[in-house]
Amino acid sequence: MPWKDQSGSGGPWGGSGGGGNGGKPRGPWGGGSGPGGRGPFGGGPPKFEDMLRRGGDRMKGMMPGGFGSPRGITIIALIAVFIWLMTGWYRINPNEAGVETVFGRMTALTGQGLHWNWPAPIGGVQKPNVTAIRQTAVGFLSTGGRAGQTRSLEKESLMLTGDENIIDIQATILWQVDFEPRAITQGGQLREASVGIRNFVFAIRRPEQTVKDAAEAALREIVGRRDFEVIRTSARAEIEEEAKKHIQEILDLYNTGVRITGVQLQKIDPPAKVLDAFRDVQAARANREQLINEAQAYRNKEVQQAEGNAERIIRAGEAYKAERIAIAEGESRRFLSVFEQYKTAKDITRQRIYLETMRDLLMKMDKVLLDKNSGVVPYLPLDALRPPTPTRPPQTGETRPGGQQ
Repeated sequence: MPWKDQSGSGGPWGGSGGGGNGGKPRGPWGGGSGPGGRGPFGGGPPKFEDMLRRGGDRMKGMMPGGFGSPRGITIIALIAVFIWLMTGWYRINPNEAGVETVFGRMTALTGQGLHWNWPAPIGGVQKPNVTAIRQTAVGFLSTGGRAGQTRSLEKESLMLTGDENIIDIQATILWQVDFEPRAITQGGQLREASVGIRNFVFAIRRPEQTVKDAAEAALREIVGRRDFEVIRTSARAEIEEEAKKHIQEILDLYNTGVRITGVQLQKIDPPAKVLDAFRDVQAARANREQLINEAQAYRNKEVQQAEGNAERIIRAGEAYKAERIAIAEGESRRFLSVFEQYKTAKDITRQRIYLETMRDLLMKMDKVLLDKNSGVVPYLPLDALRPPTPTRPPQTGETRPGGQQ
């Protein structure tokens, strides 16, 4: 075993059994356990009671009259005051702002870092988060599930539209503390303060509920001025922008120190109890719109075709008009030119006109010319003397005389 009885040689600390210490063993502090060999701590291991007793003796030396003396009371009071003042140190994180108060009145606005203010009950410090974007739900309540499940609150979500219908609207309001530092003069010194954060800390007690009430009031007013179908279809972005502006006006009116950063409409539907009937109505309206569109398309087609035909007839008439005018003008000019020639040489012009007229007439007549000196007796039928007229082949689909094709 590592331990070995060495009582004869003075124990494990090398003491002697009978020399120099009256035969008593030495302790680990270099002396015996008797009063003659105390060592650096008075002999033997130190005791907590001895330490308290020595400390009390020293305090009695400092305060001859004890703790109840005036000097003792003063020292205790000074220590207590020092400890109380040390509790006034506080730290501001990067996303926070410190609002120092003395006797309930704001005295300073501090930023990130370590600061000191009078501790309670004289002073206090509030540290609101001024950078976080907070969300307030209107019309629904989050159940806290992993899938983001929500539960509808019909007392908040059901609203009356301008055409006296009921609509179910759920919205999320995004907001934060209106932290806009402004320079003010206080006590002859220029200091930075914020009206918005002061109002947020001192003017409202429940900011979440205040934002919800203002948002619900603004949404009800906006929805009450619009029709049901307009709200569901085309006015979503317009309602979000108008609601953001109107909510901000309400909150500014009450000096809440809240700034609205956005409004998001989550759901715009008919009430759940009439949703099936509403879908049937929507299907009927869709069929009606389809039929109207088809009829409109047919109407446009027929109107365009009629307009095209009318335009074609008008253009054909204008062309015929221009043609007849041009022919008439040409005839008139020809007549005038012939008349001018007639005035110059009447006999020659008259003879030429006669010959041209006879030529035009005889070209259109079937005739046989006989010379009176030929001695040929007229023979009937005279048509046999004419050469045969060539015939053209019938076209496809053309009917010949007698019903043949």
